[in-house]
Amino acid sequence: MSTIRMRAAALALTSAGAAALVACGSSQTVGTAPAGSSSPPAEQALATIARLAAERVMTADSVAAAKWGTTQPIDDPSREKTVLDSAATQAAKLGIDRATVQRIFQDQIAANKDVQRALYAQWQEHPAVRPTRRPDLATQVRPVLDRVDSRLLTAIEEAQPVLSRPDCDALLERGEAMTVHAMSLDAIHRSGLNQALAHTCPAR
Repeated sequence: MSTIRMRAAALALTSAGAAALVACGSSQTVGTAPAGSSSPPAEQALATIARLAAERVMTADSVAAAKWGTTQPIDDPSREKTVLDSAATQAAKLGIDRATVQRIFQDQIAANKDVQRALYAQWQEHPAVRPTRRPDLATQVRPVLDRVDSRLLTAIEEAQPVLSRPDCDALLERGEAMTVHAMSLDAIHRSGLNQALAHTCPAR
């Protein structure tokens, strides 16, 4: 199989997965510990953060498809401010440190945009893998992002006891590796996930 066809097949599978997240409203149970796991709840929550960050990275496919071929830019400062403000408001209600939420959500936004840019570059170079449908941002994509963000905040709240621990980074890397394997993430989305988790642990 040619390199282009292999890339096309890989992207088709990835896009299908992202489309499925949008179609089902990202309702699947994610981030739960393996059966029989004895990990403390805070450590389990750290793994949940990795899984939810991956879900959020995957929605970049749908966001990019919605914007591709339109005048809508990848950078959307107004929307980004709305996301950050909403996260800060919810964080206050949950008793989560504002700076923690700010750095984690800024990474989520940056990662999503970088994946969009990588997909644009791929679509420019290989027309065969360009999206064939344009989901609606307001009614199909953003509600999924909002639900993921809400669950991410809950996971951050539950993970607070471990975020300042010296082993936070090692535990997060373990959760990230498990997520990459479980979701079969390609290079673009692995890179996006790594960026999305860049400052989850303050020492990172």
